[in-house]
Amino acid sequence: MSASILRVFIVLLLVTKPLFAWADNQILVLGDSLSAAYGLKQHQGWVQLLQDTYEQQNTPTTLINASISGETTGGALRRLDAILKEHTPTHVLIELGGNDGLRGFPVTKMKANLHALIDKSREAGAEVALMQIRIPPNYGRRYTELFEQSFVDVAKEKQVTLMPFFVEQVATNGELMQNDNIHPNAEAQPILRDIMKTQISNWLNK
Repeated sequence: MSASILRVFIVLLLVTKPLFAWADNQILVLGDSLSAAYGLKQHQGWVQLLQDTYEQQNTPTTLINASISGETTGGALRRLDAILKEHTPTHVLIELGGNDGLRGFPVTKMKANLHALIDKSREAGAEVALMQIRIPPNYGRRYTELFEQSFVDVAKEKQVTLMPFFVEQVATNGELMQNDNIHPNAEAQPILRDIMKTQISNWLNK
């Protein structure tokens, strides 16, 4: 390789290297109170804790938390266009459906909303993952089974990653739950952070 060609090659490396160094996964977390740090300060929630971890480890991943306590699949669907336009995420994680179930909304309507959320996200150029959601069994066996199976069905129908319900490991431990026995407390958040770090890593590496 001649000296002049070598100089050009080195210049190109210096110019292009920062582009790769700044490559970043922009993950939109579209969730409800489980991801919105309900009952806690925002810096205590698993989303912010995981973002802090990414920054400490120089991991090129940014979490955009668009979660709202009490959010339903229908409510998120009405907000999604504006969120996608504002943030242009590379990935969208849908953690929704719990409030639909707790309010006894029709499973067919929830599934339709999940389909639409996935379609809109893909149209915006984002990869999508869907979180499996579980609800208490006191809503009746038939409704509970239909509700939980709907997430499996939607993930299969739309060919998206289905993540295991991330709260399941702490939900049965009263010491890790708030007084309502629905929302994890501050002590549970680092556990949820670690669970989600693994799940997101598996998703991104697929």
